[in-house]
Amino acid sequence: MVKLPPYTIEFAPETLDHLGSIDRKYYRLIEKTIDEQLSHTPDQETRNRKPVEQPAPFSASWELRFGPANCFRVFYDVEVRERQVQVLAIGVKKGNRLFISGEEFEL
Repeated sequence: MVKLPPYTIEFAPETLDHLGSIDRKYYRLIEKTIDEQLSHTPDQETRNRKPVEQPAPFSASWELRFGPANCFRVFYDVEVRERQVQVLAIGVKKGNRLFISGEEFEL
């Protein structure tokens, strides 16, 4: 079986602003989880990685859930041929509400 190279993960410039509304103590967890979950099979559905119903925040096609009580959300797109993942948004879910950069988004 041929081992494929890992996907390249790129971050939209806005994601830096999104991180600004999240406690710094979670940055390493966010970085580590994105790398682990999206480097090899980002387009494979799992318990915490699912296709997003449209319309979705930032027109993302996938959502990754993780963190304490699954409170973090990463919205991303996958380009399979280029083996590239584009992280479009990073947010926090509180109850039934999603916040990205302090702004509430519809779920």
